[in-house]
Amino acid sequence: MDMIVTLLMIFLLVTAFFMVFTKQTANAVIAFPIFGSILVVLFVIFQAPSVAMAEAVITAGLATGFFVITFNKTKDSRKE
Repeated sequence: MDMIVTLLMIFLLVTAFFMVFTKQTANAVIAFPIFGSILVVLFVIFQAPSVAMAEAVITAGLATGFFVITFNKTKDSRKE
């Protein structure tokens, strides 16, 4: 179990650094729900299912949806 948690933590850090240091906004928007999904798995492993559900709904659903909508609207305004 410790090995799985360690691997998930390393992947979480890699995903976070990728989101921060990527040059393309689309890549950061795509990496954000992956980051949230890793957090959900970690919360379930740490036996916090209510926090995992809240994280899944907020990160994967609402925040990612808002980012995608905003990204599409700013992409359209650059073409004009």
